[in-house]
Amino acid sequence: MAGTVFHAPLIRAVPEFELAAIAGSAEAAALIADPAIDVVVIATPNRSHYPLAETALRAGKHVVVDKPLTVTSAEAVGLIALAAEQKRMLTVFQNRRWDGDYLTVKDAVRSGRLGEIALFEAHWDRFRPAIKPGWRETPAEGAGLFFDLGAHLIDQALQLFGTPEALTADIGAQRSDAEVDDYFRLTLHYGRLRVNLSAATLIAAPRPRFAVYGTGGALVKYGLDPQEAALKAGIDPRSPGFGEEGPDLYATFTGADGAEERIPAQPGRYVAFYEQVAAALCDGSPVPVEPADARAALRIIELARESARERRRIAI
Repeated sequence: MAGTVFHAPLIRAVPEFELAAIAGSAEAAALIADPAIDVVVIATPNRSHYPLAETALRAGKHVVVDKPLTVTSAEAVGLIALAAEQKRMLTVFQNRRWDGDYLTVKDAVRSGRLGEIALFEAHWDRFRPAIKPGWRETPAEGAGLFFDLGAHLIDQALQLFGTPEALTADIGAQRSDAEVDDYFRLTLHYGRLRVNLSAATLIAAPRPRFAVYGTGGALVKYGLDPQEAALKAGIDPRSPGFGEEGPDLYATFTGADGAEERIPAQPGRYVAFYEQVAAALCDGSPVPVEPADARAALRIIELARESARERRRIAI
């Protein structure tokens, strides 16, 4: 799905790129060795990200890796050093930075309208009682819901608030047939501010996607950014209205006086990721996602697993 739904349509939407070849993991070596290929996009099971990215960098290719960059922070450090040594671009497809709901919340937080933020919550809920076939549901390094959705939620939180002082995590399996984690709740501690990140697979009535509470009011947003659904439906990301949400999914701002205001969600724009990749390669602009950001998120994932295992708060 990553290649078909996300990467291929977005690459085709950027005129600087030509989608030249597609290969499965078994055929990747031949593609990486092709001298006509400039950029290799790795959208394979998480545990294969590091070996494929290492091979591509050593072959002199620029590399885009789907999130998470690797399955350990130590592997991420190694890839970052190798990319610098090879003088090649390395970036990570953290596409949820370009979700319309997240962009709307980010603007509200940074505007100061909410005052001092006391509580930030992000939920990613699904109702999926049956186990979905595939590597994400099979015990292996890099599998499970926390690696899948946690990598997105943690990245968004770090972009908004920076590195926390400490964290507390609860990670587990709630479905009777689950062999990997299908639930998590992660709390990041920033002085008086608490950031709660959670995802689950048995939520038939989803919680707010984002909820932000501060001394100046609250902002609550329901619904998931529509870009993934549109891409699955085959809609071209260059189409008019792509990434826009209707009034039924506007955010609600509640002021300190209790008055409510509906806030339109910004249009999401995943294609911006590959536009920035093109700018980085053609003009020397910054990459859309620094791999160091992905390494920081992986370290949070590792410490969160330690917290859940030992049932304690961990300082960072």
